[in-house]
Order: sequence, then C-alpha cells, then structure tokens
Amino acid sequence: MKSLAELAAIRDKMRQTVATRDDKASVRVVVGMATCGIAAGARPVLNAFTEDVARRALENVMVTQTGCIGICQYEPVVEVYEEGKEKVTYVKMDPAKVARVVSEHLVGGTPVAEYTVGTISK
Repeated sequence: MKSLAELAAIRDKMRQTVATRDDKASVRVVVGMATCGIAAGARPVLNAFTEDVARRALENVMVTQTGCIGICQYEPVVEVYEEGKEKVTYVKMDPAKVARVVSEHLVGGTPVAEYTVGTISK
C-alpha cells in the first residue's frame, strides 16, 4: 500500500500531465495510440512528448492521444496541428526523435522534414 506522501507525489505528477492537455492551446500534438501504435512503441513517444512539453513549460501546446490514424505500417505516428497551418504528420517516431521535434518544431516553428510522412521511401 502506498503512503499518503507517495499518493500526493503521484497526484502532483498527473496534474502536470493533465495541464499539458489544456484546451486553450494553439498547438495540438496527437499521438496514434491504437493497438498497432502501442505495439510499435507509441506509449514511450507519448510519454516523451508529455514530459518534454512539461519540462519546457510550453503552455500553448496540448499533448493528447487518438485511436487509429490509418497508416499502420508507419507507426508510431504523431500529428501536429497548428492554428492557420497544415497538419504535419511524423512517422516511425521514437523517444529520441521527440526531443528534436519539440525543439525545432514546437519551439522553433520549423517542422523536422526528415521525420514526416512526405519523406517516406517506398
């Protein structure tokens, strides 16, 4: 059984996570979490985005999850929606790539083209 201090620590950590899902955000990061995405490693990707956004205190960014995005062979898939811009779809993501996407795209405003769906070799 957990102590009250441990439960309070878990509660505080979860509050930070929920804060990164603020509906007032101008940028939405959506991670595909269907069975295929989870099997391909989407959960660590979602956690990495949530942690990096919280660590950087990016208040305009909402990190959330969705079901099947429809391109299962390219999982884990992450879509970034920004007001007034076209959606950017990142494919074959992993936690190591998340730091670069957060730094260059979410903070710097420039999508990481080499991770996007448009760069997939057929």
